[in-house]
Amino acid sequence: MSRKKHKGLFVSILLATIFMVAFGGTFFLFSEQSKKQSAQNLTVVTSFYPMYIAAMNICDGVEGVTLENLSEPQTGCLHDYQLTPEDMKLLSTADVFIVNGGGIEEFLTDVAKAYPELVIVDASQDIEISEDNAHVWMSVESHIRQVQNIAAGLAAVDAQNAHGYTHNAEHYCSHLQELAEEEATLKQELSGQSVVLFQEAYAYLAEDLGLTVAYVLDLDEERQVSAGEVSAVMKAIRQQEVSVVFADDVYAKEMSAMVEDETDAVSVCIDTLVRGTYDKNSYLTQMQQNIDAIREAYGVN
Repeated sequence: MSRKKHKGLFVSILLATIFMVAFGGTFFLFSEQSKKQSAQNLTVVTSFYPMYIAAMNICDGVEGVTLENLSEPQTGCLHDYQLTPEDMKLLSTADVFIVNGGGIEEFLTDVAKAYPELVIVDASQDIEISEDNAHVWMSVESHIRQVQNIAAGLAAVDAQNAHGYTHNAEHYCSHLQELAEEEATLKQELSGQSVVLFQEAYAYLAEDLGLTVAYVLDLDEERQVSAGEVSAVMKAIRQQEVSVVFADDVYAKEMSAMVEDETDAVSVCIDTLVRGTYDKNSYLTQMQQNIDAIREAYGVN
């Protein structure tokens, strides 16, 4: 081979090597940038309204987080909720799924099976559940712990924004603590008094206020109340000198009217906080209204 040809081959090999190194470096940089961009985008899905409001406060102002709610705000509690194709499509895009836990989301096993890589954050982790009643958010003290659990779960997945989640949770919990302190003051006035509940969810609120539950009649859209149950409610009200019944304005109108017609007890409408607008202060506002209504019903200034 001539010296000229040899030199030409050497130059060609050298140029090819330079190209490959340059291309490889560009590809590596692009790959790393893509990974970085991917790490900065987190899709968080919540199971239903109270979890969404909590997550909205925790994620407030944190860059790169997309927050979605699985069920519409008017769905209410998720008992017997059936996942729709749209729900499954949404979950397929999620990195984190925030749930109340305790059995509220009966479909959770199906979700975990369909999306094994999906991180599920149980807001009720290490919170004592009252039998099969997992309406934990109705206790302000317990909801504070739920907020802390959610923040810790998000920080574990998204370490670069951990400070933001923690800071937001602390700020939100400071407002929740104000409600808890107001409940503690009211508890001093109400402790030991009896109450009848027309929703099992109210049990957590009643416990926060030191009330003794005389009877629970868990009403929903499918609940048919028997004559025997009506008699039992009236008997409990009279025998235990119940002056206030906790009810809602969706399922308990008829029973509430009957109680007020046949006994000296009054019915007070209590929001279960499972519906409302997508406003980050809605839990604070609605729970404050509950506390004010209870104070008025019991005649506490």
